[in-house]
Amino acid sequence: MTKRYCVYIMMNHSKTLYIGMTNDLRRRVAEHKEMLKDGFTKRYRITMLVYYEEYDDIRYAIERETRLKTWNRQKKLDLIRTMNPEFKEIEL
Repeated sequence: MTKRYCVYIMMNHSKTLYIGMTNDLRRRVAEHKEMLKDGFTKRYRITMLVYYEEYDDIRYAIERETRLKTWNRQKKLDLIRTMNPEFKEIEL
C-alpha cells in the first residue's frame, strides 16, 4: 500500500488561511477542529478544510506546501476556487 501525503488549506469564517501537510488528512483535520494543539490554528479558530492535494512522494508534498506558503493571499484564494468555488467546508 502506497502512503499518501496531503497538502491542505484550512480557514476560519473570516477566511484566515492556514496551509499544512500531513500523511493522515482525516486525523489532522480532526485535530484542527478539536483545537488540540496550541498555536495559530487554535488562536484563529481555523477549523474548515477548503482545499487539498494528494501526493505519493513526501518530497513533492513538502515542496508544494513550501511553495504555497510563499504565494500571496489572492493567489491562494484563486487556487481554492479551482476545487471549491464557494469555499464550503470539505467533508472527508
